[in-house]
Amino acid sequence: MWGIAPIYFKSLQQIPALEMVSHRVVWSFVLLLAVLTWHVGWHAIKQLLKEPKKLALLGLSSALIAVNWGVFIWAVNNDRMLDASLGYYINPLVNVALGMVFLQERLARLQWFAMALATVGVLIQIISFGSVPWVALILAVSFGFYGLLRKRVHIDGVSGLWVETALIAPLAIWYLVSVSSNGLPMADHNAMINGLLIAAGVVTTAPLLCFIAAAKRLPLSHLGFFQYIGPSLMFILATTMYGEAMTIDKLITFAFIWGALVVFSWHGIRASRLNRQRKALTE
Repeated sequence: MWGIAPIYFKSLQQIPALEMVSHRVVWSFVLLLAVLTWHVGWHAIKQLLKEPKKLALLGLSSALIAVNWGVFIWAVNNDRMLDASLGYYINPLVNVALGMVFLQERLARLQWFAMALATVGVLIQIISFGSVPWVALILAVSFGFYGLLRKRVHIDGVSGLWVETALIAPLAIWYLVSVSSNGLPMADHNAMINGLLIAAGVVTTAPLLCFIAAAKRLPLSHLGFFQYIGPSLMFILATTMYGEAMTIDKLITFAFIWGALVVFSWHGIRASRLNRQRKALTE
């Protein structure tokens, strides 16, 4: 779903990025409100209201995910989909670095090697070609810190995501009212565009909830591998359907990132096998 999402946003290319983000927030809020009411329940929300520290962390995570959404939409609609793809390739490596710095997780030698490859790839683009892959870096870092904050707040995916959208929904509604020519959001668009804008709730929420559900069910090494499907599909779309040019600086950076991901994935697979073997021996 994340991999083919650019097709949806390309179909709304005439909508500015900030307006599109506002619609994502509002319609995700509405969809999650329905899911909470009829399926999940409100117990977790009531408990969260008694814990201001957790609420503050969700406020920070909501700001990060809004930045991530906005930069992603801008990149897709300004023919920078390759940069977006690069960002989500880098993201698993950013997660490893954040785990080391903030969660005192220790890195194996192969993980250090993967981190070094990724860093060299970005530095070559900056130093040799004078171009900072700012879109990729913002996407990778914002989603990385978003995941770190959500890890610190123990709340189910639906409730947590609803709180995040609820915290920024007033700002999103204010923006939609202010950009409308007559003060009525969506009145400036035809029925087809409005229908696509309402669908932003599903396009935004469905993959996030699937990711959260998968994270609870799959080993981390498997989850990390599946995370590469999204940026791979974006890469294919960018270079085939939308004709974005693969310049030499991007090619070199991608080559280093892909190399880092091969090393990173190999380590994860090997570690998972060793853990299973140890577990089998102790049973």
